[in-house]
Amino acid sequence: MAVNRAAVLAELKSDNRDFDVIVIGGGITGAGVAREAAGSGLKTLLVEQKDFAWGTSSRSSKMVHGGLRYLSSGHYALARDAVRERQRLLNEAPGLIEPLRFIMPHFRHQFPGPRLFQLLLRIYDRISRFRSRQLLTPGEASLWVPGLASDNLAGASGFTDAVADDARLVQKLIAEARRDGALCVNYVKALSVERHGERVTGVTLQAEGENHPFSASGPLVINATGVWANQFQPAEQPGTKITIRPLRGSHLVLPWGRLPVSCCVSLLHPDDKRPVFAFPWQGTTVLGTTDLDHSGDLNLEPAISRAEVDYLLEIADQLFPGYGVSEKDIVSTWAGVRPVVSDGTAKAPSRENREHELREENGLISIAGGKLTTFRLIAREALTRGLRNGNTTKKLRAPDHPVFTSGPDIPRPETIGHLTWKRLKGYYSHDIEPLLGCGPLNPVHSDSSGNDLIWAEIYWACKYEDVQHLDDLLLRRTRLGLTVPDGAESLLPELRRHCQALLGWDDDKWLGEQARYLQIRNNAYSLPGGEQTHVS
Repeated sequence: MAVNRAAVLAELKSDNRDFDVIVIGGGITGAGVAREAAGSGLKTLLVEQKDFAWGTSSRSSKMVHGGLRYLSSGHYALARDAVRERQRLLNEAPGLIEPLRFIMPHFRHQFPGPRLFQLLLRIYDRISRFRSRQLLTPGEASLWVPGLASDNLAGASGFTDAVADDARLVQKLIAEARRDGALCVNYVKALSVERHGERVTGVTLQAEGENHPFSASGPLVINATGVWANQFQPAEQPGTKITIRPLRGSHLVLPWGRLPVSCCVSLLHPDDKRPVFAFPWQGTTVLGTTDLDHSGDLNLEPAISRAEVDYLLEIADQLFPGYGVSEKDIVSTWAGVRPVVSDGTAKAPSRENREHELREENGLISIAGGKLTTFRLIAREALTRGLRNGNTTKKLRAPDHPVFTSGPDIPRPETIGHLTWKRLKGYYSHDIEPLLGCGPLNPVHSDSSGNDLIWAEIYWACKYEDVQHLDDLLLRRTRLGLTVPDGAESLLPELRRHCQALLGWDDDKWLGEQARYLQIRNNAYSLPGGEQTHVS
């Protein structure tokens, strides 16, 4: 949905606007809350202090799944809810949420064996109401995964989950919320939650680059800021804070030709027995993820460590010994910080519970934890609790109402391939027709990588998707900064010719944004030390 950000800000500041629900945080949880609230007829405001999906929601492992690991650790309800939400999303958003075949090889004398894993998959299929499990012989496993290590290979288990572009999923939720009347704005920070006595009455806000705060009123504030979930809780009230353990998960991006996988291949890492994946994504192959405590400043972009690079390359060498994947092959990296809720006891990061948790305090509901897949359930739980306690007389819509609505059925342009057309319809839905008229339909990056981004998407993002900085465009609206060698630095002159006027930036602004992007990219999306060693 095309939106003029300046007009939204002007409207927000005009009359000290009153809302039924104010959402702080523009990641997957906040966007999900805004979608459910606006879809229920609630006057909704969402504010994000940085960019939409800036935090964990653009740096996840991209998996939309129930989580076999959670099922095996006894978290049955979490796995059940997530796998059923996976099926809902696959049905509602084809092209955005795509099925992905998973292959788990079994090696002799290594855990888990095929019998135990097949039993787990039987339960997984039953709770999802969708059968996908398969037991493969060593020969069949090698056909599915060419180059897979064959020494002591006893076979493999196959099953189906799903994959997505997490940042685009957030964008689509925001577009749906806006279609139902929500005001959603990035680079607006919530300075404080306002109260009359103990009751919440609204928030104090400040836009980036401005010195004057302004207010928005509302009886219900939902704090969906992830690792920052405790920032608005009154310090003097015991029991309102959530114990959050920030855990970092890091990934390596490789050229697909250096590690050509057509499915997701998983193995337990020999060091900590945590599942690690190699999977195809946006024309590349991704290796991930790690799971360790993050002690850095949460307001700075997290980055992969040298030890994590070695950890992920070790599993690549074990799974695919013939490919000789090394550090020089790495195109980019990313790291995200998970807001995991902890009980405070000493345990390994991978043994922490992935359940979400809510805290409520007189009209303020804070959320931490949860999964990408279960955003809708978390949103509905938070809103149900807020509405039940009398913060507004309006009610939440029925749970069977679709999250995503279908766009127009228009013919595919001859210049766009079938797979790209399916993706475009999944990403842009109702906006597909105006997007096609927004700019050229030819690919942005013409090579053999499989990246099918077209210039019309760049034009659309610059004009209508709240791009305030160049990193918004290259790291979240598109993934050029992650999937193109050199972080798309070689594309910057061409991007400038196309985008500078669309963004309304003068030469000084463009050069400043270019320098900012390259610094962010080198610090947080490259190898440790900011060096990019990939040879194109």
